[in-house]
Amino acid sequence: MLKRHFLNAAIAVALFGWFVSGSSAGESKPNIVILFIDDLGFGDLQCFGNKRIPTPHIDSLASRGAKCTMSYITNPPCCPSRCSLITGMYAQRFGKSGMSRGLPIPGDHPTMAEFMKEAGYITGQIGKWDIGAEGQGPHQRGFMEVARNAPGEQYDRKREDGTPVYLTDLDGDYMAEFVDRNADKPFFLYFSPFAVHSNVKNTPQHYRDRIPGGDGTAYEGAVVAVDDAIGKLLAGLKKHGIEENTLILFTGDNGANIDHGGSSEPYRGGKGRHTQMEGWVHTPTIVTWPKVIPAGTTFDGKMATFDFYATMAAAIDKPLPERCEGKDLVPYLTGKEKGDVHEYLFWHNADPTDAPRRNLYAVRWKDWRFIKSPDGWKLFDLKKDPKERNDVAAAYPEVVTHLKKRYDSFVETLPPLKPSSDYSGGGQVPKGWGWKITK
Repeated sequence: MLKRHFLNAAIAVALFGWFVSGSSAGESKPNIVILFIDDLGFGDLQCFGNKRIPTPHIDSLASRGAKCTMSYITNPPCCPSRCSLITGMYAQRFGKSGMSRGLPIPGDHPTMAEFMKEAGYITGQIGKWDIGAEGQGPHQRGFMEVARNAPGEQYDRKREDGTPVYLTDLDGDYMAEFVDRNADKPFFLYFSPFAVHSNVKNTPQHYRDRIPGGDGTAYEGAVVAVDDAIGKLLAGLKKHGIEENTLILFTGDNGANIDHGGSSEPYRGGKGRHTQMEGWVHTPTIVTWPKVIPAGTTFDGKMATFDFYATMAAAIDKPLPERCEGKDLVPYLTGKEKGDVHEYLFWHNADPTDAPRRNLYAVRWKDWRFIKSPDGWKLFDLKKDPKERNDVAAAYPEVVTHLKKRYDSFVETLPPLKPSSDYSGGGQVPKGWGWKITK
């Protein structure tokens, strides 16, 4: 009896040791990937209602995780959007509004990459940077491994052996390489391709041919190419058996370029001439984390990209830096928390020296969108009127008063905003080919 007791105890200790050193320890540090697609419209993906463009890999993220239908960019366009994402706050908090390219991001506040590096993660960046001032490139702000692209235009790159390569294809190869190199350690990967950015007329024909009917546009082909690149990432995670311990957050940097073929359905608006409508700031978002977030979830609460930082911090059980103002999304995606992540979301993008179309003053609350136009403030019920054709401000004066007061209170908390004319340049990705790796 005594011998059996000691034997059982030994087995229990061994199992406990395996649990702590293996399963528990590995799962306590999930890999984290952010996929931040340039100018992707709400209606550009099959899982968000597109009837033409095949996006099976992105759709698989939605089927295995949560599709978020009310996700927002609080600082459009591309440069401020990225700055808000990587700092986890409204970029207006440090004076950034409009484009303001070259404006420094705070030096006394950790970027996502600095935060994750400090937590023991390998940090990698692939694609467009467009963040911060000179001397604030990805290596200077926390990324240890940065992909360098060969010189040339997006559609005219050459590999080391001289063969041409489409940049989005190269991005996918880089993601697979990063996973292969770091599969045995916790990593944070930030992928921000130039696709599906404007002027995509040179998208390779074989991507356009994938559109049913054979009449695919260059823009539609560019979306297919991004989906293929993400497929390379997912294949790499599966090959190394780490897909279930990887948190993936997918979205766009702002809404679609309607004039180049993007879609914001069921909303209107987007990049270029269409920035005053919902489609410029409302992006398709997916969060996937197997065994944590239930598969096939749809979350309709209001959230923003600055919530990604807070979600990462919670996932690795580290305190959120003081200036971050996002919230952990996981309790909402698992049903533990109900309703909106943020009751109110605000836009105060004032930059008349850059491009007046980028001036955006608005509030989202419940089903309401309250926005300032040249002839005054307007109110739209997005649930009944997603295309914003019927201004109902006169019918709901109490809502107008309430939201104007909320908006003014938000603006009072901001420092003076810096116009784009004050700055030039910005942080740059290292030039060359392959990877630049530092400690």
